[in-house]
Amino acid sequence: MPQSYIPTIRELEAFCALAQAGTTHLAARALNLTQSAVSRSIGTLEDRLGVALFLRERQRMALSDAGRAFRPEAEALLARLNEAAVSVMAFGGQSAVLRMAVLPTFGRAWLIPRLGSFLSAAPGTSVDMAARLDPVDFRTEPFDLAIQRSQHRTGGANHLHLLDETMVTVAAPSLVGRGHLRDEDLLALPLLQQTTRPSLWLDWFRHASLDPRRILRGARFDHFDMVIDAAIAGLGVALVPEILAREPLRARRLVKATERELETGQAYTLIYPDRAEGLASFITFRAWLGAELQGIWA
Repeated sequence: MPQSYIPTIRELEAFCALAQAGTTHLAARALNLTQSAVSRSIGTLEDRLGVALFLRERQRMALSDAGRAFRPEAEALLARLNEAAVSVMAFGGQSAVLRMAVLPTFGRAWLIPRLGSFLSAAPGTSVDMAARLDPVDFRTEPFDLAIQRSQHRTGGANHLHLLDETMVTVAAPSLVGRGHLRDEDLLALPLLQQTTRPSLWLDWFRHASLDPRRILRGARFDHFDMVIDAAIAGLGVALVPEILAREPLRARRLVKATERELETGQAYTLIYPDRAEGLASFITFRAWLGAELQGIWA
């Protein structure tokens, strides 16, 4: 078996503590160890790497050139290990963790408010959710699933159609009254822009056979939830997915500015690797998600 040059955690801790403190006495106190234990760890680390990491200067230990080069890497390794440990601890006594990457506004506006019923259906399961606009590489990333648009489909993964994306125009009642405006009327109003999908309004007016150069540009926002909040605040008309606008429409914080809708040709899609099929929590989530989406049309 080839010799391993990988330092132990104790050696890394002793090295970083001594680099910070400058004396074995202070390093030992910081680590709650004896001075001899710190010295042994430094000695075995230097033997392992074949270089002197410290130079004695009077009563202090100063980093050598090799030590200065090694320090940022050693500190970063310990920091990443600590972050990983804290991340795992955050799940407490849960027996399963379902890791998912979700479109930001879909997660905030639609999925999170419903997650309580999923967790009730999957006792002992915790959820680790990340917002993602980019495709997920399941070969290198630890996600069990992604909920994104069909354009995010990736090779080597399974794709389950959830629902087609339908866009609607919405605005605050204070801006458009009861709505029912014509497309021509929209051209006189500020039209809120979504930064990552800048062509939405162009597509809308092309379908209406209107010149998109007449658009009165409105404020720009990164995510649809920001666009929706801006519309509620009366800053302009928003063009957003109907499923995301459904709740503020029901609450009358928004009204439909026009009756027309726009099919984008995209669809919300459940994307997952083969390995997810072996997770009971994923199987439960997939069935629950399908039932929830069927329920919104009931």
